[in-house]
Amino acid sequence: MTGAERREQITAEIVARTGITEAMIAQLVHAFYAKVRKDPMIGPVFEARISNWEPHLAQMCAFWSSVALMTGRYHGTPMVKHMPLPIDAAHFDRWLELFEATAHELCPPVAAEHFTERARRIASSLEMGVASGQGVMLAVGERYRRSEAGAVQ
Repeated sequence: MTGAERREQITAEIVARTGITEAMIAQLVHAFYAKVRKDPMIGPVFEARISNWEPHLAQMCAFWSSVALMTGRYHGTPMVKHMPLPIDAAHFDRWLELFEATAHELCPPVAAEHFTERARRIASSLEMGVASGQGVMLAVGERYRRSEAGAVQ
């Protein structure tokens, strides 16, 4: 079995188990970012950096396709993009809160849990990367707070 065939098999197994489709991913991504753009805490972080939302939404659909369905559609460097942002644990918590609410509103329970489990891991990883980029090494279970690191919130 080739790598491509194995990837297709894994994707098919996830689809069968969760019911997640590319259409569901697109609906989730678009609804989630509509909430993000209106959010007083994290909306300004995005608005300061994204002037044309369509390419970003397309990239996020590819990202979530890769994360949720193992399709390999996304080819980017999310850590590099997030490291210089003026964000900390509170921003990641708000991102997760909005993402999880959207997933539970739009997706069947099995699919919502599949998405949110991965979102939690992504948020944790990115938070550690952002902290590391600021010269802060987090201990297990520790959260990154910009004010504690001497940075301006």
